[in-house]
Amino acid sequence: MKTIKILLGFVLSATLLTSCYTEEININDNGPAISLNQLLNSYDLWYVDVNATQGYGETPFLQIAFTLTFDNGRLLANNNLVGLGSQGGGYGVEIGSYDAYDMVLDVNHVIDGFETFDVYQIDSNTIELYNPYNDTSYFLDGYQRSTFDYDFVFYDNIHYFLQEYEAWEKTFTSEFGALNEFDNENYLQFLSGGNDSTFRSSQDTSIGNPNAIYWDYTGVYGIGNITGNMYLKTLTLDYDFFDNEYFELSVIDDGTIELFHANSGTVYEFRGRGYIAYYRASNTEGKIIEKNDLPKKRKQKTKKVDNPRENKRS
Repeated sequence: MKTIKILLGFVLSATLLTSCYTEEININDNGPAISLNQLLNSYDLWYVDVNATQGYGETPFLQIAFTLTFDNGRLLANNNLVGLGSQGGGYGVEIGSYDAYDMVLDVNHVIDGFETFDVYQIDSNTIELYNPYNDTSYFLDGYQRSTFDYDFVFYDNIHYFLQEYEAWEKTFTSEFGALNEFDNENYLQFLSGGNDSTFRSSQDTSIGNPNAIYWDYTGVYGIGNITGNMYLKTLTLDYDFFDNEYFELSVIDDGTIELFHANSGTVYEFRGRGYIAYYRASNTEGKIIEKNDLPKKRKQKTKKVDNPRENKRS
């Protein structure tokens, strides 16, 4: 994640969908005056707006990616929030190759294999990728890297950030604040897949390998917004055997979070252990070096709808 800053004069939230924002997309089938390759290269980053998806299918690599970049036959993606804005110079990691011709985009993904799409230009910075084999359309919004609000994307999807470590280890407890039950919790884990809202906690101490942690409790967690402050969130942990634990959550850096316990006034810091690079791990150059098959994917927050597109492939 880049150093947090407010980008004056540019509000990405006006165009990127939040959980309570819906948009009616008017489809324009008129092809662009430029070639498809020129269109794809006209923006540095294409934000994958999963909440605008039409159809009931899924294309795995599009369901995972936050952004795509089309770079002269190379396809790059930001799949993780850790390192967003810095990994691969802001473009993420290379996930495959592509060929673009006659408003058709063919992708060879390093893990998922071959996918093909009909491409429609919706407006000056929006394209639709229609997959004729699952009858589902994804909508991508184009941005230049210099004006792309990485911070907004990070905080609008922060629950995925919590899932990008195998465990979070408590590394600091403030001297101020009343004694409370959460003082005994030393590790947290936020699980991907399933209901996308499961957490586990442990009272173990000094565990070197996150896989060796014994998880004492499994429950449900929720992330909420705080009006007027994009960079501060709420975190609620649902413990059945006593009241829910409520925190204000802030991010110190890509591997450290701060939790302010509202009821006791105690401040905790947790450090991420065991970084998870979903579906791939990359080196400093952004090259894929191994595969990770964990079932993380972005969830569509809007109601799924029928796709009005018709399959024109023979």
